[in-house]
Amino acid sequence: MKSAILKRSVVLRGNKTSVSLEDEFWLALKEIASSRRITTTELISEVDANRSPGNLSSTLRIMVLSHFRQVPTAANN
Repeated sequence: MKSAILKRSVVLRGNKTSVSLEDEFWLALKEIASSRRITTTELISEVDANRSPGNLSSTLRIMVLSHFRQVPTAANN
């Protein structure tokens, strides 16, 4: 199963940048942002502000993975 990587532009601290993520990760970011009642751009800005030097796209993937590892599932109950 191959997922297309989508490149999207976002404005972070007044600077336009692009982030390349698979569609599943974009959907997950939207879901996380919605659950926190913030925009996807606000979520990406938070991650960007708190990340170590490195690739923003990779940092976002790791954040999504970490988020869903912490969320309890029906199988874990």
